Amino acid sequence: MPPGDKENVIPWFTHAIRDLPAYIPGPDMGTDERCMAWIHDELGRSVGLPEVLGGIPLDELGATGFGLAVAAEVAADALEVLSLAGARVAIQGFGADGAHVARFLAQRGAPIVAVSDRGGGLADPAGLPLDELVAWKASGHSVVGFGRGTVGPSEAPLAVECDILVPAARPDAITDANVEGIKARVVLEGANIPVTARAEAVLHERGVLCLPDRNVNAGGLICAAIEFDGRARTEAFDRIETQIRANTAAVLDRALGEARMPRAVAEEMALARVADATALRRRFPAPGLLRSGAWVSSCPRGSEGEGSGRGEDLTAVVAAVQS
Repeated sequence: MPPGDKENVIPWFTHAIRDLPAYIPGPDMGTDERCMAWIHDELGRSVGLPEVLGGIPLDELGATGFGLAVAAEVAADALEVLSLAGARVAIQGFGADGAHVARFLAQRGAPIVAVSDRGGGLADPAGLPLDELVAWKASGHSVVGFGRGTVGPSEAPLAVECDILVPAARPDAITDANVEGIKARVVLEGANIPVTARAEAVLHERGVLCLPDRNVNAGGLICAAIEFDGRARTEAFDRIETQIRANTAAVLDRALGEARMPRAVAEEMALARVADATALRRRFPAPGLLRSGAWVSSCPRGSEGEGSGRGEDLTAVVAAVQS
């Protein structure tokens, strides 16, 4: 959507959430720091604001990508047989999250062997020149016109032989239809729900380590919380590293030790923490309801795991902004 049209549409969304004071908007698919400024101007609340307005521009700084790179470090240490230095990385989605995780992983010695955007995919088993590619993309071009590497469809990075695959483009990128083509050792879930439940189970059975989105792509959310609390950028990145490193290590310690899927372990740990916190407060839902899992059953990933089971009721306004 052209920026001018987006600026006209977003006030309608802002109007729709005006009576939801607990809803603090932040940048996501199709929106950025400028959009958050528009919302804040209308609503008086949002996060991910431009720095000139006193915010922490989490997409510009790469908060989510930084957290993903921290999680990758933890996974490499846990697996022992994988080192980030020299680990081949393929990234589907070379946008706000994908480009930054590429940068942070490259700083740790990992060559980026494949990337993609809406225009298509680009791969080079010897590694792509990241600084030049980022500059090319920032100038408004698709990666397919870069002039180096092999051009393919946007889904191409999913099937590239690599050590770490980062699906950072959209939900349900890896499904029953393409899961057998995954050649990575680790799947680092950069987007929200990029792997369906059944595909995640298949990868687990094959010995592919899937690091769940709820743990590893939380850097942006952590940064937003720090901004909302009025604290500084340096504290945000310190908190991202501390929390994601600790949470990922705790999940992998149990998951690898018990031969279980990391997502199942992460959900158990999250519910237990929320239940413990809720027990100290006079708020609904009750701890017993949280521990039973009944409270989260109202937000299923899909009737049979194929598809996210979310988003069907999104308004046309949100769909238009994200297009």
